[in-house]
Amino acid sequence: MTGLERDRAVSIVERVVEAVDTERMPVPVREVWAFGDVALGLDPVERLDIYLTKDVLLRDDTPAGREDAAERFLESHGVRGVGKSVRADWADANPEFLRSNPNGYAAPEKCLAAHLFERAAVADAPVHLEVCNASFEDNVTQRLRGAQLREDYTQLLDPRGACLWVDGVRSDEAFAKLREGSFVLPTLADALVMLGMDEEEADRATADVQAWRTDQEGASVRGDVV
Repeated sequence: MTGLERDRAVSIVERVVEAVDTERMPVPVREVWAFGDVALGLDPVERLDIYLTKDVLLRDDTPAGREDAAERFLESHGVRGVGKSVRADWADANPEFLRSNPNGYAAPEKCLAAHLFERAAVADAPVHLEVCNASFEDNVTQRLRGAQLREDYTQLLDPRGACLWVDGVRSDEAFAKLREGSFVLPTLADALVMLGMDEEEADRATADVQAWRTDQEGASVRGDVV
């Protein structure tokens, strides 16, 4: 797997934050984090990991004039749920970024990835986007519990992250540290021990996570709901 030069990796994160901060997204976004290799200051960055906290769209806040969006996009794109799972006005403005899940419903995490990866000029670079309605810190704990219960450590979320943007406020200090690679963070195994794993399990989990990452190619996205 080919990595990213550190400068390019940080530039991608910056463009993602800029897009979230200035453009209409398919669903509201509350947090942007960078985690894993890029937060550790590695160069090259083997795989760039970005985390978005989004809101679940319970009611579309677009004008009533777009109430026909669900029917229009079902007819034109074969995608259900526009105006319910993703904003109708976003889909009207960005139909090329509309993506669905295997059941044919608009998938917020895939729509976000399509939009942001294009804005950040990701192409087939090794960039991974995690999208969830829970905050990064809360989801680290939730995913840890789930991984332990299922003994599937590939579901772990690397807890070594930096919050770069939250509710419209960008952290220039965090970005400065990210560029400099000056965050002081433990190894993944040590971080997992701090979260309550014993050392043997943490070592096994770390090996599984690293093997999973090695198998990934190009850009990817994973979404979950807590």
